Amino acid sequence: MSKSSSATPPPSAKPSWVLPYRTQPLTDFYTLGKKLGQGQFGTTFLCTDKQTGFNYACKTIPKRKLLCKEDYEDVWREIQIMHHLSEHPNIVRIKGTYEDPVSVHLVMELCEGGELFDRIVQKGQYSEREAAKLIGVIVSVLESCHSLGVMHRDLKPENFLFQSVDEDAALKATDFGLSVFYKPGETFSDVVGSPYYVAPDVLRKHYGPESDVWSAGVILYILLSGVPPFWAETEIGIFRQILQGRLDFESEPWPGISASAKDLIRKMLDRNPKRRLTAHEVLCHPWIVDDKVAPDKPLDSAVLSRLKQFSAMNKLKKMALRVIAERLSEEEIGGLKELFKMIDTDNSGTITFDELKEGLKRVGSELMESEIKDLMDAADIDNSGTIDYGEFLAATIHLNKLEREENLLSAFSYFDKDGSGFITIDELQLACKEFGLSELHLDDMISEIDEDNDGRIDYGEFAAMMRKGNGGVGRRTMRGPMNLGDALGLSASANNQSIENPT
Repeated sequence: MSKSSSATPPPSAKPSWVLPYRTQPLTDFYTLGKKLGQGQFGTTFLCTDKQTGFNYACKTIPKRKLLCKEDYEDVWREIQIMHHLSEHPNIVRIKGTYEDPVSVHLVMELCEGGELFDRIVQKGQYSEREAAKLIGVIVSVLESCHSLGVMHRDLKPENFLFQSVDEDAALKATDFGLSVFYKPGETFSDVVGSPYYVAPDVLRKHYGPESDVWSAGVILYILLSGVPPFWAETEIGIFRQILQGRLDFESEPWPGISASAKDLIRKMLDRNPKRRLTAHEVLCHPWIVDDKVAPDKPLDSAVLSRLKQFSAMNKLKKMALRVIAERLSEEEIGGLKELFKMIDTDNSGTITFDELKEGLKRVGSELMESEIKDLMDAADIDNSGTIDYGEFLAATIHLNKLEREENLLSAFSYFDKDGSGFITIDELQLACKEFGLSELHLDDMISEIDEDNDGRIDYGEFAAMMRKGNGGVGRRTMRGPMNLGDALGLSASANNQSIENPT
């Protein structure tokens, strides 16, 4: 983790706690085991859930290493970013966070297959097909990060883990300790990253998300050749090569590597960030797109795919999602709050049609006005003509969160006003009033979900409705093909140490 300022504030500026709430001790729930790894700030241990016996990884960050307020903020931001991104199949999922007076503990899914770095060392180099597959995964993680308003800032093979030791195991991104939320057009000046992988624009202290694509280009060069593109005996020498050095495509094995692979690397390692490919463009490159298997273009960005799913839902499911969104913890929705602020450019607290149109354009979505209008109408639950923060959360929250039992129970009890164990038509009417909704066909709504035809909805029927499909509710016609989540794209050695400042 890194700060822009090198001065350490006086001791009074240092808080005592990272989390804005107190937790039970980690050891109430988990047994800590052997050490799995050591990072700059934290140590990762094997930990076992006492109740289920399942194994996880626990990253423990001692507070004595957090020297000032910014360090505490960095850890809190890392936790929020992990929650924001962790439903992506190629990002390590965070399970829970615990804090005691001495340390902060992040419990995450366990990846037992080791680092991508170790496999590269073991293999020497990858075939073009294998490398295309791996870089496709790495850049799809990047595209998801960028479409969700997150810059990774420390992309390197050590920060990708294989889920198991199998040859075809899933590759997962980890360690978001240097990641930040950003708005389109915003630039950063603090020099962070790892020497071999850092972009020239970072060294020049004026950069944005394009710097992540450079780092992925360096990884691709290493996958195909077994050596980094810019190398020297010292850090300063490496930085000089990054700023001025020539890409070597003459030495072995480059003469035997396809022109298409070299074309992609050149475009990812363009020193001009404005000309450099975006993550989306990398995924569209002919060398990555296997036309026998892959579609013409990558899937919608994370936000857009979530919006599309949301617009295909019935009204009760939308209302329930809003109830769940409002009850989620700050760490789980912090990323969506940043995304909302990114789109709400006038800071009014609501998103207008024009702001949504601009926001979707900035995350690379090319939709017609009529499609954007459909998304807007779908997300605007109370028909006010704008999307407020609660509506935005409901429309862009990842559907895995709504399927958690405690969230379903809490949403059900919101509608079941008298606690009878059933949602009746009168209770639905009351809920609709609270949401500012009118002219809904409540009989139709109940009969669609009421499987035993007793005129009311029990918890089993409610949970089945909430879990069903999650990409479209089967028995109703969609008014439009889109939803808001879809539109925004939410569907998501010494020289390898992370650096703060090279000078």
